[in-house]
Amino acid sequence: RHLCWMAFLFASLRLSASFSRRSNLIPRTATAAANLLTTATAAAPKTCSSTQLFSTMTANPLLQDWSSQPFNLPPFGEIKTEDYEPALKEAMVAHLEDLQAIVDSTEEPTFDSVIKAYDQSGGLLDKVQGVFSNMCSSLNTEELQKVQTDMSAVLSKHSSKAYTLPGLFAKIDQVYQTRLETGLNSEQIRLVERVHMDFVRQGAELSPEAQEKLSQIKATLAELRTKFMQNVLKDESTYELVVTKDDLDDCPDSLIEAAKQAAVEREKGEDDYVITLSRSLVEPFLVFCKNRDLRKQAFEAWTQRGQLDESRDNVPIAQEMLKLRQQQAQLYGYKSYAEFQCVDRMAKKPENVMKLLEDVWERAKVSADKEREELETYVKESGLDLPGGIEPWDWRFVAEKVRISKYSFDESLLKPYLSLESVREAMFAVSGNLFGLQYKPRPDIGMYHPDVDAYEVRRKTDDKLVSIFVHDNFSRQFKSSGAWMSEYRSQTRNLKATDDEIEGVPIVSNNNNLAKASGTTLLSHDDATTMFHEFGHAHHGMLSDATYSRLASTNVLTDFVELPSQLMEHWFDERQVLKQFARHFETGEIVPDELLDKLKAAQSFNQGFGTIEYTICALLDMAMHQIDNYDDFDIIEFEKKELERLGMPQGIVMRHRPPHFLHLFASEMYAAGYYVYLWAEVLDADAYAAFEEKGDIFDPETAEKARKYIYSAGNTEAPDELFRQFRGRDPDISFMLKKKGLV
Repeated sequence: RHLCWMAFLFASLRLSASFSRRSNLIPRTATAAANLLTTATAAAPKTCSSTQLFSTMTANPLLQDWSSQPFNLPPFGEIKTEDYEPALKEAMVAHLEDLQAIVDSTEEPTFDSVIKAYDQSGGLLDKVQGVFSNMCSSLNTEELQKVQTDMSAVLSKHSSKAYTLPGLFAKIDQVYQTRLETGLNSEQIRLVERVHMDFVRQGAELSPEAQEKLSQIKATLAELRTKFMQNVLKDESTYELVVTKDDLDDCPDSLIEAAKQAAVEREKGEDDYVITLSRSLVEPFLVFCKNRDLRKQAFEAWTQRGQLDESRDNVPIAQEMLKLRQQQAQLYGYKSYAEFQCVDRMAKKPENVMKLLEDVWERAKVSADKEREELETYVKESGLDLPGGIEPWDWRFVAEKVRISKYSFDESLLKPYLSLESVREAMFAVSGNLFGLQYKPRPDIGMYHPDVDAYEVRRKTDDKLVSIFVHDNFSRQFKSSGAWMSEYRSQTRNLKATDDEIEGVPIVSNNNNLAKASGTTLLSHDDATTMFHEFGHAHHGMLSDATYSRLASTNVLTDFVELPSQLMEHWFDERQVLKQFARHFETGEIVPDELLDKLKAAQSFNQGFGTIEYTICALLDMAMHQIDNYDDFDIIEFEKKELERLGMPQGIVMRHRPPHFLHLFASEMYAAGYYVYLWAEVLDADAYAAFEEKGDIFDPETAEKARKYIYSAGNTEAPDELFRQFRGRDPDISFMLKKKGLV
């Protein structure tokens, strides 16, 4: 379940080639991440300077005052595709005016006159881009894709111009040099240091010639990221495997209904059913479909995304991006792009990443080989007809047979207890028990699609408004695949005296891609876990308690950002939670203990397969980005040789092959950084053990520490120090290895 998309993403992202001071999209797969990074530039607090007030007089709803909207939400019903480009261009002008005002100020450079003002800058651009970036992931129509393509290089060049504005970095550097001598508090010192590092990593200390070259590299990369992502989106939205009801014999009713719904949406024949490349359709199809030839067709299409049409071949795009990233790293004096990326992460060096990955890889290979032996034994004893042995399109199918045979656990029997409504109720209850939050539905608020729900999030103790939560759960045309968290507005207390306080209250969104049923939508165990995962990211945004926008919410180091999300997953698997909320959607019956016993016994099964699927992607990512010369580089041949060198277990393939690896090529956040899910898994397994050691999964004291040091602190302190304050020591890898069954 390493999908934070990156689709991702995906994905509200972070500082990379874009001019963003906070992350507003955390993907579980890569498309969402991509959309955000290709459009992100100046993401600052959502406030507008006096020079921007003229915008309220225009007819463009993106530039108008939103105070008439509930909670100053965007006026979704009024915004048209043609509004984005002029609004973005006007907002970029206003942003540069904000920055120029800092440069032109005759005041002695101080924290308030430079750093605080910088943190407040770009409010109009942030406001417009908050909508644009989210729509490029959640409702990216063909018309909007054109705007996205046209604006990607423009926004990137604006980013470069903002970071190299003459006189700005000199003032920032002056405050930085005296930061320890001017009576600043620890959060202010942290902000000065982070802003200074942002500028350095965006080329502020380079020569003018190098800055110009970097600007061109980043603009080209922005265009290539957009093209890469849109090619994958086109492959996913156009491919369809038309099958019959007989082809779906023995498949769960929920899969059959979803396939019929997909056929209806695509206006197929009355007797047709459609399997798309949506993960919520294709994965269960590979698990349950008896027809091996159809499984092979679906699997090959799924693994060939980004190569399904010669006109949309992502291979040359990915290769060009690797070359440009290497040039970018060399401008900064680094040997490889992996070195450049790791410097501003907890890992610090690629060698530290590889040590973790290789340790887990070798253990996972042993586990996967044992699992394959189990599968082969079942095939032989059951007489299952698989000429040539177990192929990649067979593994999930046979593994499900073994799971049922060995553990008597049939996941299709669990799904009726996991309706979307019951899982959402469980999420809200866990949030309430841990952090004292309550969720009030607001069906009266107009959103961008009828399937999208909005909630007020308030504290139980005093009814204080904490956040607005937007829940967009269903797969649809023009929506990126995967699951992700994003923000339309981030938490901040750094507001101007004239600003409405509501501008400091975050608007947080979770996107999923569930296959919508005509009646009750039922979830797989993985679907439900993904919802909890994204809800963990949402809490990182909703519970944020930072003074400054740059340090708020998910704007943390990349290998820390998955801790809040992966930690939240643990509560879904707790019997205490399932026995209260997992109810049969028809009868209301609570899930039986016998079924939960079987679920628990089966959970360690196939962990080797899952770990191999993920870890090989992280290893290939680091290997590709540690190359220092890409002359005559062939990414497909490199993939083949690396899998051979690493001893890839037979019958398993990469979860994300290079031509559709959106985490890497539709964003910068996870490039040379896909390892972060495993890194964070070390942290989350250790962190959850703190609750288990108390004997109470909702222990108030531990929950308060989790809120303070994991969910609310943002980037106000270094992540390794935050973990030590929560746990009282450095993280222990043994909890993760035990969780994965690798010890």
